[in-house]
This record gives sequence, C-alpha cells and structure tokens, in this order.
Amino acid sequence: MRKSFLIVALSWALVGALVWSTRARAEGKTLVIGRVSDNPNKTYKELKPIANYVASQLRDFGYTNSSVLIAKNPKEMIKFLKERKIDWVQKGVFQALMYEQQGGMEIMLRSWREDAPDYYTVIFTRHDSGIDTINSLKGRKIAFQDAGSTSAFFTPAAALRKAGLELVELSSPKDKVPPTKVGYAFAGDEISISTWVHRGITDAGAFHNQDWENPTHNPEGIKKDLKIIYQSEKLPRMVELIRKDLDPNVKQRIKEILLKAADDPAAKEALAAYGPKTAKFDEFKGTAKTELEAGMQLFKYVGHYVNAN
Repeated sequence: MRKSFLIVALSWALVGALVWSTRARAEGKTLVIGRVSDNPNKTYKELKPIANYVASQLRDFGYTNSSVLIAKNPKEMIKFLKERKIDWVQKGVFQALMYEQQGGMEIMLRSWREDAPDYYTVIFTRHDSGIDTINSLKGRKIAFQDAGSTSAFFTPAAALRKAGLELVELSSPKDKVPPTKVGYAFAGDEISISTWVHRGITDAGAFHNQDWENPTHNPEGIKKDLKIIYQSEKLPRMVELIRKDLDPNVKQRIKEILLKAADDPAAKEALAAYGPKTAKFDEFKGTAKTELEAGMQLFKYVGHYVNAN
C-alpha cells in the first residue's frame, strides 16, 4: 500500500512538473520589435524573421516568442515606447535620436544596408539652372521625398537651415515661393524627385548618394543633365535601438547576437528581409561614432520637424 502511494504521489508530482513547465513556456517572455509603417503586411514580413532569430537565442532568459508592433506614425511610436511595449527598433539617425530623447530607448548598433555602413545626402539641380550653391536656392523650390525620410528630408533641410535659409512647405510644387525663403514639396519617391528637377518642376532635389547612382531612381538620361551642388557629412545608414530599462544582460546578449549575425548561416534570410537587405551590424566606434556625432549636430536644425512627424 505504501509503495503504491509513493508511486501515485510521484506520478502526480511528475504531472505537476510537466504542467508547470508547459505553462512556463506558454507564459514566457516575448521579444517585441517595432516600426512605423503604413504597410503592416510588408513590414511584418521584414521584421518577424529577425525577431524570431534573436528570440530563439534568448531562451535562457525566458524568451519563448517574438512579435511585431507597428505604429501608424512617429507620435504613436513614441507612445508605444513610453509604455514599454517595444524592446527593439531600427530607424534613421534623426528619428533614432528622437526615440532616445523621448521614448526611453538607447542607441545600440549601426546597421549596414546593401553592404553600405553609411551614406550622405546630395542636393542637385540642372546643369543649366544657374544654381551653384545651396545659398542660391533662396526664392526657389526643392523636392524632398516624404516627411519621414532621413536622407531626402531631414538631412537636406538641416543643411539649408544651417546655411541660414528659411524653409516653407508647399502644398504643390506649382505654388509660388516667397523670395526670402526656400519652398519644398514632397515628391513621394526618388524617381519623382529626379524627374521633377529634370523637367523644371522644382529647381533642386535631394536624396542619398546611392540613389544618385541607382539608374532606377536616377536614370542616365536624366542624370546627364543634373549636377550636385551640395554633399552632406556621412551619416550612419541605419541605427538599432534597444529599450533602456531592459535587463542589462538581455541587452548585452541581443547586441552580441546581432554583431555575429552576418557570420551565421541561420541568419541569412532574416538579414535579407530586415531593412530590407541588412548586411551586418557594428558598434558606434571610430568612423561610426563620428557619423553619429555629425547626426547629433544636424539634429539641432531639424529636431522640430522630427517631433512634428
């Protein structure tokens, strides 16, 4: 009888342990990655693989899953960050600085996209425009991409303001510009920017150096008639941020995972989707640190634009 009792007791103990183990797995921690997007399905496909890859290596910290949280706009993203709903986010340098200042995030690593660790903005006009410097843009029009673009809005806007020029947004590129200001309009994409300049719809345009060399964004038939009048400092291609109050050991592990990801065959597809086409990650040391500091200096001129968008 006593032996049977012990067997039953041990059996129930084993069942209890299995139930507890299953529940622990079900109630494990979730690594949350976030992004601002107006295309949730596309964004989910870009972010979920890298989130899964990192979460799978955090099991000893109790992580059993990953999820993607998408914000409609930067204002909602800041709300999510303040509410500690997001652990990890990637952004261009200016909005990364905003997330750091307002959202309780800290800058962690630099992201390489399409094998490039950095990029710079070019402002360009037609060869026959008579415009040779950005100071000559007073009373003229410039085409930007959209209100969230680092290289095709924030950086050129910062350069113009740093030069002492005042900007005014136009509802249409056909609007008149006050003679003392630089008018800007959003073209929506890179090919529209180069086309607007080429056709004289705007006097100038701006995007990054890789766009300048990309025939899809700047076809040779258009490019041959254009000239660069300004080139910005190099800036980090993208910035990875982590929640500041996350467990320090978890933050360190995530950093180590990402730094080694480029050499891990298991991360190949996740890296290709992330960004998309993220090549690798590195620390903000040396040149990368200098680029981040350059971004901090330019942020002074466009911080109000970043906050407004």
